[in-house]
Amino acid sequence: MNYKKVSKLLYANQINMGGLLVRQPFPTQQVENIDPFLLLHHARIKIPAQRNAINLGVGPHPHRGFSPVTFVYEGAVHHRDSRGNSSIVAAGGTQWMHAGMGIIHSERPSQSLADNGGYMEIIQLWLNVPQKNKMVQPTYQPLTAEDTPQWKNEQASVLVDIVAGEFNGITGKIDTFTPVNAWRVSFTAGGKQLFSIPTSHSCFLYVVSGTIKLDGYGIVEQKNLVLFDNQEEHFEVSANENAKVLIMSGTPINEPVAQQGPFVMNTDTEILVAMRDYQIGKMGVLIEE
Repeated sequence: MNYKKVSKLLYANQINMGGLLVRQPFPTQQVENIDPFLLLHHARIKIPAQRNAINLGVGPHPHRGFSPVTFVYEGAVHHRDSRGNSSIVAAGGTQWMHAGMGIIHSERPSQSLADNGGYMEIIQLWLNVPQKNKMVQPTYQPLTAEDTPQWKNEQASVLVDIVAGEFNGITGKIDTFTPVNAWRVSFTAGGKQLFSIPTSHSCFLYVVSGTIKLDGYGIVEQKNLVLFDNQEEHFEVSANENAKVLIMSGTPINEPVAQQGPFVMNTDTEILVAMRDYQIGKMGVLIEE
């Protein structure tokens, strides 16, 4: 069998985002984006005990024109937004928001986590959408670990949580504007699995924890992102130790991208309009309670 070739191996260097240390495998000078994926941040944040959660995490900020997606790996995240959504999603769950014409949201640790202390580990992925969907009404789709469809092999050494798209006949619950696969994969020692991705998709694999082996390529350690080419459909992953991997694929949108701060549109003029609309209150108000 011919396997997908590795186009690039991108290490998630640590950067400072307004005082919050996050790891960012892309964008970099090597790779501006992986159409339709714009950015990946991986953060593991220590939450002090006996604190008010409203003062922790990421406070209210705006978005327009794309879908910020948060995969929760440890702890629990409290999402609030200017459309009235408020929900807590714990480890194994996903928060899939589409900013649409504009929304203000915050991502705090749950009050329980802030009471007891611990860690909040998340991956935030920015997913672009076509121009025709950029100014639709915002939506928020919370998905708990318990509600996420799952596939496992006979030995239960490979578990695949299907957040979006389809895997081995199981369909994820998240609605997307363009074809997207979002698979959260857990391996125990000895686990091995073949994955198939359409050649029409951009595809990457990010090692959240542990170490894996890609057949035909070699060892990939944690905090590294593998960017595949699209010449073949298959790649095979094995693990000699416990490991967690995020696999994402999607149809490229192939439209111009204008991005500044929390706004992603098609032209610089649309970015200026987004800034103005935020400043005059068109994206709503978020009062955290």
